[in-house]
Amino acid sequence: MIEMIKKGMLTGIGLGLHTNEKILEYARKMAHEANMTAQEARNLANELLAESEKSKEKLAVMVDERVRRQMDKMGLVSKEEVEELRKEVKALKKEVEKLKKK
Repeated sequence: MIEMIKKGMLTGIGLGLHTNEKILEYARKMAHEANMTAQEARNLANELLAESEKSKEKLAVMVDERVRRQMDKMGLVSKEEVEELRKEVKALKKEVEKLKKK
């Protein structure tokens, strides 16, 4: 029964998009309806929270990758790339100043 509840929650609702509070609320409700023991309810809540975190992390990675691909297609550079170029320009300016002094 617990496995069925977890699978339904994970696949049907999109666990990674819910707050921890909502997940705990859902776990309490399901535990009550399924007549689970307190320990089973805690285990369910902990597992759902852990799965939620995994889903959020996976979603963040997917979004970052999509954004990177779109930036590449559009010819845009990242903040890190701009900062690296700034450092290179600064170093080149220093080198030019040294050469002017000679």
